[in-house]
Amino acid sequence: MNVKTLITLGFLAMLTLLLALGGYAYYTVQRLERSSRNVLQENFYSVELGQQMLQALDQMEVAPQAALPRFRQYLTREAGNITETGERELVDSLTQNQADLQRLLDAGAPTAARTPKLALLRRQTYRMVALNTAALTRKNELAARRATEAGRYLLAFVGASLLGGLLFVVSVPEAAVGPLRTLTASLEHATESDFTATIPVESTNEYGRVALAFNRMLVQLQEFRSSTMAELLTERNRAASIVSSLDEGLLLLDENRRIILANPVACALLGLPAARVVGRLAAEVAQENDLLREMLLPLQVDAARREQAITDAPLLRIAQQGDEAFYRLAVQELVSFNQAREKNEFVGQILTLRNVSDFKKLDQVKSNFLATVSHELKTPLSSISFNTKLLLDERLPAEERQRVTSDIRRETQRLQRMVAELLDVARLDAGAGIQLDLRPTDLTDVVSFATATVQPQLDDKQLRLELHRAVNIPHVLADVEKTTWVLINLLANAIRYSPTGQALTVRATVAGRFVQVSVQDRGPGIAPEHHEKIFQRFAQLPDKAGYRGGSGLGLSIAREFITTQGGRLWVESELGSGSTFYFTLPLVA
Repeated sequence: MNVKTLITLGFLAMLTLLLALGGYAYYTVQRLERSSRNVLQENFYSVELGQQMLQALDQMEVAPQAALPRFRQYLTREAGNITETGERELVDSLTQNQADLQRLLDAGAPTAARTPKLALLRRQTYRMVALNTAALTRKNELAARRATEAGRYLLAFVGASLLGGLLFVVSVPEAAVGPLRTLTASLEHATESDFTATIPVESTNEYGRVALAFNRMLVQLQEFRSSTMAELLTERNRAASIVSSLDEGLLLLDENRRIILANPVACALLGLPAARVVGRLAAEVAQENDLLREMLLPLQVDAARREQAITDAPLLRIAQQGDEAFYRLAVQELVSFNQAREKNEFVGQILTLRNVSDFKKLDQVKSNFLATVSHELKTPLSSISFNTKLLLDERLPAEERQRVTSDIRRETQRLQRMVAELLDVARLDAGAGIQLDLRPTDLTDVVSFATATVQPQLDDKQLRLELHRAVNIPHVLADVEKTTWVLINLLANAIRYSPTGQALTVRATVAGRFVQVSVQDRGPGIAPEHHEKIFQRFAQLPDKAGYRGGSGLGLSIAREFITTQGGRLWVESELGSGSTFYFTLPLVA
């Protein structure tokens, strides 16, 4: 049965009970009212007529001619109001005796002759009154009994109606609300992600159809949840992998500044495991961690000045594996749009520690480079200025003038070499690349020209040059100018770091499809950890005497020149054993 039909039948049943109860009460009242009215109209009226007849009989002794007509009048009315058994015979007897009395009066009979008849009329009238009085009493008792009986029936009917109404009140709402409770419980389970609490289908009414639709929805939700959960897990794992693989320390704080995420880099920098960081208030962790305390300092200012405070915050220095690293703090405010309130709300902050050690070191290297270049430029310029002043002195001998001129030329070449290096680096940084003039080249000629160029420097430091060249070295595909520049640079470095009186060795040999050239010195050597560093721009390794070398660009440019030609440039060295620089160039195909 449909719920709508059930509720309608319940209301109809209640309405029927109310109508039946009202109808029975109305019938009972009307019955009692009709019974009372009959008593008043019939028996009470007869008693009243009997009283009037007795009064007329009492006047018969004084004025019989006037009283008898009145008696006859009341008797006639009584004859028309006969309601009880035996009353008709009694009225007929009264009529006959009244007629007899009338004849006696008409015959002029004496009073003594009329007295027996008058007494008889009086007795019969009393009997009529008594008959109606008894009937009135009997009918009143009967009406009372009927009223009592009707009251009991009415109470019984009211009780039955009340029980029936209570039954409908209890059963109909329960039939309507019971399935709703089951549906509510299933919905509560569904809101808690429990899609197994289906609704049993016990009928084909509205609730049964709702249960079928709800159960189908649960199945679809379970399938959707399974697929969505897999996607969410995939996305979460992907996001976790991304966060974990970041080379920056990352802390995620909620609106109460409770740490809800810390990636491995952040935990390593803080020196705390994730279990001791995640889920705790940042201020609480900061009490036992100096780094986190420094990170939270910019957040303690008001929002208007926070950005400036973060910008002005100094770099954080953190010791890592015996080396000093520099980190810059970045803070990102997180906001989310609240659709209920239709406004953006603050939901947390992201604290990021970005490793800027390379930038810091590069900045330091550039600062050192500027200082070195300034020093390198100042020295030859001072020498040129001093020697120029000497040339202005006319008393200077010719031989001394020749020496001064040679010094000015040497310092000028040194300045030109430094400017050329700076220009080459500028061209490389600008993406212009290296313009090569590749052609078959005899490296024997390159070695001869380069060694001849540095011969004056060898003589100044009293160094010996040992050449070891293979016989009939094949031609290589190379740029003569740039290859010569590389070899001169390597020889100049070897001369610079070689002790006085030692020997320099230059070798040229064939190695497979390449020609290999090496420059060996007897200097202090280079530690293995610096073998690649010296080929970086602005790299400088001070020697024991404190000399910091040139601009720090020569070896970097030399490697670019050799690599661009298809060769390779490297060093083999140990501290205290000197250094050997090698470069290769491909043979002509």
